[in-house]
Amino acid sequence: MRIQRLLSPLFAAVLLCAVSALAAPLSSTWTGKVQEERLQLHFQFKEHGQLGLGLPRSAFQGLNPTDGADTKFQLVREAGTVNFQGRFAAGEGAGHYQFEPNAAWLQEMAKLGYTKVSPEEQFQFALFDLGPARVKALAELGYTKIPHDELLQVAIFQVTPEHIRELAEVGLRNLDLDDLMATRIHGVTAKFVREARGLGLGELSLENLMAMRIHRVTPEYVREMREAGYPDVTFEQLVEMRIHAIDSKYVRSLSGNKKQDKK
Repeated sequence: MRIQRLLSPLFAAVLLCAVSALAAPLSSTWTGKVQEERLQLHFQFKEHGQLGLGLPRSAFQGLNPTDGADTKFQLVREAGTVNFQGRFAAGEGAGHYQFEPNAAWLQEMAKLGYTKVSPEEQFQFALFDLGPARVKALAELGYTKIPHDELLQVAIFQVTPEHIRELAEVGLRNLDLDDLMATRIHGVTAKFVREARGLGLGELSLENLMAMRIHRVTPEYVREMREAGYPDVTFEQLVEMRIHAIDSKYVRSLSGNKKQDKK
């Protein structure tokens, strides 16, 4: 059975379309919601809707979401600083932001071959935290001369040198950028690869691992199906069962009906 991977070009194109539409002023309004240790932000742009971005609270300087109090905080990146002002109430906030680009970042990127970075692109790279250091680190791993638009995808999907090295340690080496972005989109981490390969399902390729994530064939699901009466279930069978919404509860219900029929 061939598993068709849900990749990224279309998904990324949709996201990049929303992000690349920021051709207007680099200041407008924001709304946000505090979610435990993260802040989920939505940036409003005239005529272009919203862009959502979730970040750890630790990424911000001066963030103090106190109810009813005026607040100012910053997101300081290599590419520049986003200044926020506004107010929070019951964990939700709103206000205005303004982006201050870093001229030194632009100069360093030009040295690496990125000589036509627009102010809008610089703002995007600031939001997704990509700068010369990561470009150089990726080049050392063999990912050189990445085009502007693809580099932005690398930033959006957090394709970091650390992620690449961790995948290489579990045997997923020499992946192209599309594959690397797909691992981020679908949550194929080194930890997941180790867990999946420890289930006794044979050799699992990147396509197989991605199919497991797409169809929610989790280690827990595999164990449940084996305990429900399928000790020798194969990878292909597990995917098919997930596609058809067959779980251990359903299998046990069938077994119960069969016993009643015999009576």
